[in-house]
Amino acid sequence: MNRFARLATRLLAVPLGLVWLEPAGEAAGAVPECWPAGSEPDPAVPACCRLVAQDARPRFLSHVGDDTADGAAPFAFGGVPLVGGSGEILGVLAVVDRAPRAWSEDDVRDLSDLAAACSAQMRMRTRSETVRQAREAAEGEATRVHELLNRSELLLRASEDLADTSGLDDVRRRVGDLVGGELEPAGIDLVLVRQGVLHHVTGRPADGDGAFGAPAGRLTEPFGLGSGWPVARAVREHRTIVVHGPSAAGTAGTGAGAAPGGPATSATPAFDGLDLATAVCLPLRGTHGTLGALVLGWDAPYEVGVEERAVLTTLAGYTAQAVERALHLDERVTVARQLQRAMLTELPEVPGLELSALYRPAARDDMVGGDWYDAYPLPAAPGAAATGALALTVGDITGHDMRAAALMGQVRSMLRQADHDHPGEGPEQALCALERACRRLNLPASGTAVHAHLTPAADGHWRLRWSNAGHPAPLVVTADGAVETLVRHDVLLHHALRPGPRTCDSRTLPPGSTLLLYTDGLVEERGGDIEDNVDLLARHLAAAPPGVALAPLLRSLLDAVGPRDARDDAVLFAVRVAAS
Repeated sequence: MNRFARLATRLLAVPLGLVWLEPAGEAAGAVPECWPAGSEPDPAVPACCRLVAQDARPRFLSHVGDDTADGAAPFAFGGVPLVGGSGEILGVLAVVDRAPRAWSEDDVRDLSDLAAACSAQMRMRTRSETVRQAREAAEGEATRVHELLNRSELLLRASEDLADTSGLDDVRRRVGDLVGGELEPAGIDLVLVRQGVLHHVTGRPADGDGAFGAPAGRLTEPFGLGSGWPVARAVREHRTIVVHGPSAAGTAGTGAGAAPGGPATSATPAFDGLDLATAVCLPLRGTHGTLGALVLGWDAPYEVGVEERAVLTTLAGYTAQAVERALHLDERVTVARQLQRAMLTELPEVPGLELSALYRPAARDDMVGGDWYDAYPLPAAPGAAATGALALTVGDITGHDMRAAALMGQVRSMLRQADHDHPGEGPEQALCALERACRRLNLPASGTAVHAHLTPAADGHWRLRWSNAGHPAPLVVTADGAVETLVRHDVLLHHALRPGPRTCDSRTLPPGSTLLLYTDGLVEERGGDIEDNVDLLARHLAAAPPGVALAPLLRSLLDAVGPRDARDDAVLFAVRVAAS
């Protein structure tokens, strides 16, 4: 506007030019100006006000001072209204001469033209400001929509990722991955209620830090549900609590109101000392009550508005469903493992023999299965003296779930009974008796097994007789490191197959030799060749240091040969003849 005031003084040869503004002109983005800069506009302001208040038409007056009540010096005034796009008065472009003056038609025309240009400039400013505001509003709305889309995508991923979690550690990891990318918290904590006490769900620390970015070593101690920690209050009161930290004047924020016995600025013990600005404690509501809480913390003030609170609450709902499912699965797996451990044999102590077994459950499904090992004394034949013979079995009932474990328990017991019902007979007779019993009882058991009888012989030797029902071939390694594969086998066990005769083979185990029985979970791996893995197993067995104890030997064999992603359970069972 300064330019128009300056041009007016030059065109009309006056000492003072003025752009005076109504509020509408101020809204148009104009700034009242005088020329020369710093001049006193007071003589012209009342005339501008009268021009706008009366008829809003151009006014050119001389000797204005004669009409003033305060006796001010006379001056000449010329003014033209500045008009907006809708005809509204934006202000006045005015000129003032300190001496009496008669205004010519050229003066009136020049000032009117200049006022029209000034009005156009102000209208253009109005439109530009409107466009700018609209653009800023559109950008703000686009940002808000983008954030809403990101939050929607976050919740969609949460509903998908948390729908198939397999345990609490899996829930912890997936929640961390989900919120770490979108919400970008500086700290995350997951606590669950167990017997009236809150426990942190911990995982394996990454890069030296504890789970969810809290310092290592701070997530192990449980704390009371009745304590003053805001997370405990969120669980007790079943509501979301927002806490503002030291950067927010060190006081508890909306709904926090820390109770006695806990700090007001740390939402959870895992955050103590992290100097977070904002934390949100979200209760995890399960089917039968609150399971615990998910806590998110930021190191800068974080606005938790209505929309953000809705997103966090929904995320907590998905987390609660995953936690409830994980707790159920953990309980189910615990029961299954206890059942299977109860069915696995306590190995007997046999003079002249060392026995050791190792069982590894599958990493999927119920984490139990149909693999088993067994060892028990054999009864003597009728009328014969006790021989000290021992029965050995390693078997695999198809499947790796609770049903397979239950069938395995039945088959194991029936095979034992078969040995005791046929004293003095070979292991093949016991397998045949098992098959006949399963068929008569309509027991749908299928799988593989190696059943063997081990009898002491002269000079510290033992006689091994075995029958193989479609099972991986046992290995024998002698004291000098030579390995033999006992390859002879018959068809597998299957309830749909008619029982037929089975074969029996035998060999002598000299002192210092080791017999290894195992299931296919040790040597079977997706994309690999079983025969290659059996060869690898034989090489590791032959390379074992002389006299190494069987328990560490089995563990080393499992680590060297067993698949990393255990899709099937595995059994290793070793018997060593004492060296002479």
